[in-house]
Amino acid sequence: MCYILRPWKYPTNTSISELTLEELFSDSLTDTPCVYLNQEREVGVATEMCVQYLESLVDSLIIRDDDHNPVGIVGGYDLLNHIRKNPTRDFQYETSVKEIMYKDLLIVEKNTTFQSLMDKWKASRRAFAIIPNTFQGYSPISARKMLEIGIKSKTTISISSMPKKKMITFQPDDTLREIVDLMFEHNTRKLLLEYSNQFISDRLILKEISKLLKFRPDVDNFLDIPVNQVELEDVTVVLDDLNLNQLCKSMYDMDHPYVIYKDISITPWDICNVLLSEKIAESYETESKKIVCPHCGCDVPI
Repeated sequence: MCYILRPWKYPTNTSISELTLEELFSDSLTDTPCVYLNQEREVGVATEMCVQYLESLVDSLIIRDDDHNPVGIVGGYDLLNHIRKNPTRDFQYETSVKEIMYKDLLIVEKNTTFQSLMDKWKASRRAFAIIPNTFQGYSPISARKMLEIGIKSKTTISISSMPKKKMITFQPDDTLREIVDLMFEHNTRKLLLEYSNQFISDRLILKEISKLLKFRPDVDNFLDIPVNQVELEDVTVVLDDLNLNQLCKSMYDMDHPYVIYKDISITPWDICNVLLSEKIAESYETESKKIVCPHCGCDVPI
């Protein structure tokens, strides 16, 4: 019988949760730069920028002082949290981002473990961090980036075995205020339109507000707008019970990853939680279920 000896990149029986960010991502860990905004810029500028970057690998804006030091972040949560308190045009133009930014910016290192990162994310309820890069700046670590780990994982976990969560829906005659209140009540960035495959998100709400700022000077209270005036997007409906790496490949190629399989909805944050599962620990390094010896053509046990 022939055997093929292969050096595993990671020790066998090592859980993903115990691996460091450098071990998980290698050279791709810092290949994306952060997007920065000076702390004196207006909230309206951040609103416009977040329309472009939310749900991407960047996901949030890094706020810097005049010496270019990172002092906070602004994402969809921060903008909507303050817009719901003051949904006016004046707030967008007269308030600086330093007044609304989240100041407890999480900075991690290459030797930070995935478990440690997830613990911090769960404690802060923000799936975002930055890490120093070789360009004298920082790179973002977001929930979406964790899809790269899922793509490399070989496991028996499929969508049907993932935890189910209640799908929060809204009505077509709801106002944006009702939508935003629902998001904060259920701690979610996406809501489904009832009896449909369409959804609204923090990014789409900010996109509508940005349009109102530019083209509707007659509108002052942005949250009074009915949601039926907002351009919704279609969620990707998956018909097959994909395994984890197939699912992550599919989501990674989406501009705004969000998937539904039967009565299960999946976002990048759900993938983060699945990656902590012990079921993946022993199979992360496995490349295939069967190997054929190139010399004799026999199946090689692995």
